[in-house]
Amino acid sequence: MTADAGIDERHRTEVTERYRRRADVFEATVAAVDPADWSRQSPCAEWDARDVVRHIVEMQGVALRPHGRSVPATPSVDDDPLAAFRAARTAVEAVLADPELSARPTETPAGSMPGVDLVDRVASADLVLHRWDLARATGQDDTIDPDELAAMWPGLQEIPDVMRVPEAFGPGVVVFGPAVEVPEDAPLQDRALGLIGRDPAWTPPAR
Repeated sequence: MTADAGIDERHRTEVTERYRRRADVFEATVAAVDPADWSRQSPCAEWDARDVVRHIVEMQGVALRPHGRSVPATPSVDDDPLAAFRAARTAVEAVLADPELSARPTETPAGSMPGVDLVDRVASADLVLHRWDLARATGQDDTIDPDELAAMWPGLQEIPDVMRVPEAFGPGVVVFGPAVEVPEDAPLQDRALGLIGRDPAWTPPAR
């Protein structure tokens, strides 16, 4: 194994571990949703809580598509959100576990990148940000891990314009909405949410 291959392997391991950690947290949030709360409004105007999971599953599919793979059609998010996410997660982890697929260049609207980086920047990062949507919609603790925020903050300040363009990554796919203005002295979580198009003060309608 060359030195470069060793570096690639370390990177793949880091991305895989990060993905699993984030997926564990998101999965736990999905599992904790009261069945009566799946139709509750989310911070995204067009989505209810179930739609948040639907979007996450779709974004796992975005990371799979360049490799000729897709999220299993069943179980569906409509029938079983938790099982649907678990199936999508398993499919993404299979790509991360394959050194060849992980290293294969993929063409995206944001430029060419290895498959492992497509997972990291899109499918994996979405788990952190949309967990807030799901938790806020369903009355769970919506605190984002401070270490995650600190690590993601530099990249959030440089979100490419293309990632705010609806359907740039595929039909029906919206990565980030327009930024929401948040005071400069607001907590880091609030500033991060503003950059991804969320109002940190949003609360769901009364039951």
